[in-house]
Amino acid sequence: MVTSPSPVALLRLDSPIGRIEVTGDGSSLTSLSIARAGVLPHDHLDDRPDDILREAARQLADYFRGARQRFELPIDARGTAFQRAVWARLDELEWGEITSYGELGQATGRPTAGRAVGGAVGANPVPIIVPCHRVLATGRRITGYSGGDGIPTKAWLLAHEGIEFAA
Repeated sequence: MVTSPSPVALLRLDSPIGRIEVTGDGSSLTSLSIARAGVLPHDHLDDRPDDILREAARQLADYFRGARQRFELPIDARGTAFQRAVWARLDELEWGEITSYGELGQATGRPTAGRAVGGAVGANPVPIIVPCHRVLATGRRITGYSGGDGIPTKAWLLAHEGIEFAA
């Protein structure tokens, strides 16, 4: 398994969708990973929590209990200008609200860039917090999910928020 560079801060927590790992740079949250087949990107490192990651863990626990619908955390999401535009639009979605790949393309000025939109959604470094699980294909279909164990993870998140979808 290829690992990414060591983060400044690192914290793991258990959740209903498996273990989650959050990383930070000392002033912002930089990534959130959901275990895939039980493995996280930095399993080889010890936890090094800071106040931001402790707050992220608290807010995530609230989300999974149904007590939080929006996250309030400093985020440093690195990506291209287009990716950041897609993530900004995702961050505007409210609890239980969905969008489509086509709507994201329209909102970011690239109405025919479905593949690029899908790539940007999949590259979201902080899923759940920036709710990429709220993107569905035509007919409210789930076509994929880059976090955790893929479609089952996305289906759990959608059901948790009361969002109806087609299998």
